[in-house]
Amino acid sequence: MDRHLKTKLLQLGLFILTLITTTFAGAEWTIGKFLIAGISWDDFLFGFNFSIPFLLILTVHEFGHYFTARYHKINVTLPYYIPMWFGFIGMASLGTMGAFIRIKESILSRVKYFDVGVSGPIAGFVVAIILLIYGFRTLPETEYIYEIHPEYEVFGENFETRMHNLDTIVLKKDLNPDRLLFEALPDTIKIGREGALFFGDNILMNLGRKYLAPNDRYVPSSRELMHYPVLLAAYLAFFFTALNLLPIGQLDGGHVLFGLFGAKNHSIISRVLFTCFLFYAGLGWVTTSDLVNTSLEGIGNFIISIAVYLAIVYWSAYTVFEEKKNRLLYATVMLTVQFFVASIFKIEGYTGWLLFSVLIGRFIGVDHPQVVDNSPLDTKRKVIGWVALVIFILCFSPQPLVIEGL
Repeated sequence: MDRHLKTKLLQLGLFILTLITTTFAGAEWTIGKFLIAGISWDDFLFGFNFSIPFLLILTVHEFGHYFTARYHKINVTLPYYIPMWFGFIGMASLGTMGAFIRIKESILSRVKYFDVGVSGPIAGFVVAIILLIYGFRTLPETEYIYEIHPEYEVFGENFETRMHNLDTIVLKKDLNPDRLLFEALPDTIKIGREGALFFGDNILMNLGRKYLAPNDRYVPSSRELMHYPVLLAAYLAFFFTALNLLPIGQLDGGHVLFGLFGAKNHSIISRVLFTCFLFYAGLGWVTTSDLVNTSLEGIGNFIISIAVYLAIVYWSAYTVFEEKKNRLLYATVMLTVQFFVASIFKIEGYTGWLLFSVLIGRFIGVDHPQVVDNSPLDTKRKVIGWVALVIFILCFSPQPLVIEGL
């Protein structure tokens, strides 16, 4: 079989498999149970309400890169989709780790790097905005959420606020009048209230709730977003758009930064922004509250936490500094400043970003490849670049996924 045909069949097979896994994931998020708990054929079909819009956005994003690369006569492959689904073992997932294209030659122009980098996020963002509008304008009536959460109907008016308050109370083991209602619910409904999960909002989701949703319909908060497949697809598209547009290293946002400011300024700005990103991520990892337990076990755990965190920052600084001693110094200073800031001002970052920090700092890199043609961008491209950075701000959520009680 021809090698090119094999590649095409592989890409098609990965797409079909990703369509299946994202459909399973969409069904699980929407109905609130995993495959192992028994998803019906109708549940699976309903999952297409998530997988089709989500993969549409992902596909438009990748083909934005692809067609721009072809326009510049750059040797590039069609997208490879990455299926990833854990519902068969009872773990939440999105059904995919995304998709990527392979650029099979060096890009030698600053302008071409910019065009290829910025085209994907903007193309996907446009589709996500359309789906955001559609999702909020076509919200189902309140009875829809009652079918998924029967306990909400029991609590009546302001049910979501009362259930959220109760979730907090259940975690704290306090007493509350609503607890009597909760205790009277069937065990099948009460299961899963501890460790409630929600998606952290961004500017666009908040604007959508305020200006797009009909007044006579239930507008889901971040805690119920997963049950609304089109809105969930739009939110996740914004999340991944923000990740791609982080103006650091060789991410799409890094290409934008490189195009706007050039190699020397990119190196400085990228390192500053990466340090800020890493600083926020690690805020609250260790604070003075961790020193309350003065037992041998408590002190041991504190030391282990420090050692683990130093290792994370050290690995994150792999492409920031060439020398090992500078990475260790960087990690030590970072931990010290974070410890005092978090302890004094009682603020926490989002540890979920630490994994992404390691991915950038160790593997992707904070620097940008050099080019032969370093000609600056024209005015039109500069405007597009600044628009892309604004899109990043609109899409970014400081805490994209939160599990209460953890």
